[in-house]
Amino acid sequence: MGESVKTQDGRTAKGRSATPSPITDEAADPADALEETRDATAPAIDMTHGAIAPNGSTPAFPDSPDRHSWLRRARSPRRPRLWFEILLIGLSYWIYSLIRNAVPEQRTKALSNADWIWSAEHHLGIAVEQSINHAADSVTWLIVGMNYYYATLHFIITIGVLIWLFRRHPGRYAAARLVLFATTAVALLGYYLFPLAPPRLMRGGHFIDTVEHHETWGSFASGNLKNVSNQYAAMPSMHIGWSLWCGLTIFALAKAPWAKILGLLYPTVTLVVIVATANHFWLDAVGGMICLAFGFAVSYVWYGSLPYSLPRTVKNTRPRRRRRPLTA
Repeated sequence: MGESVKTQDGRTAKGRSATPSPITDEAADPADALEETRDATAPAIDMTHGAIAPNGSTPAFPDSPDRHSWLRRARSPRRPRLWFEILLIGLSYWIYSLIRNAVPEQRTKALSNADWIWSAEHHLGIAVEQSINHAADSVTWLIVGMNYYYATLHFIITIGVLIWLFRRHPGRYAAARLVLFATTAVALLGYYLFPLAPPRLMRGGHFIDTVEHHETWGSFASGNLKNVSNQYAAMPSMHIGWSLWCGLTIFALAKAPWAKILGLLYPTVTLVVIVATANHFWLDAVGGMICLAFGFAVSYVWYGSLPYSLPRTVKNTRPRRRRRPLTA
């Protein structure tokens, strides 16, 4: 039965009963329904001061803008924009290279630190870099391949993972990118505070510079390019920081088992390469891992979750239009 509704002229009219419609919205998202339920049951919020209004009452100034809304928007995952990401990544890497190469090349201190690292590794029983370097150098095709690996995949794989995140995991992209950016930023502090010569530049000629020995291109720290690159920025190793970020991202988000295995193999092979080419000590790799841990901590504090735990996709954040009620 319908209900009687009183109109503006004082008369009553019989309206239709509130029988649920058998037609359902197939496009409705269960997540949206859950959010609407939470919003309906949540206590009223004072948008002026960001506090809960007493007794769930309506705030005194409901139309006042929330002064914390910009912070919530900044910390909420959003769909990335291609032009902005290209500009941001290009500009960030340019600034990183500029600062890294602007760090004073403290040759004497860098060589002294290298001697200290080498001595420390002897005490730890892990000073096998020289043996690996000479063994790999004796196999020409292997060491030449490692030279090109060191020079190219560091950039190719990292950019490839960023593109994959952008296309397939837009909701996690910004948080994962923040990990990479924070890792790289803190590495600059290491270059400044702890200048370190790579093994191939140590005094005594114990290590072989495989790029110069086999006359292969690709190292910014060897050949004609060494004059435009900081020679003594070996600690921490961003080859390890970036490759481990790529490997963990692939392992966490890829569905195919073979892709997960490749994700774990990539930083492992990179570790062997940086040692075999005499570009880093083992402890440089540890420094890269510490920087990556810092990057994950920054992202977790900002987004309140690890990147891989965030939703894969991001919905359109534009406000929905309210439907006008039907009039009799």
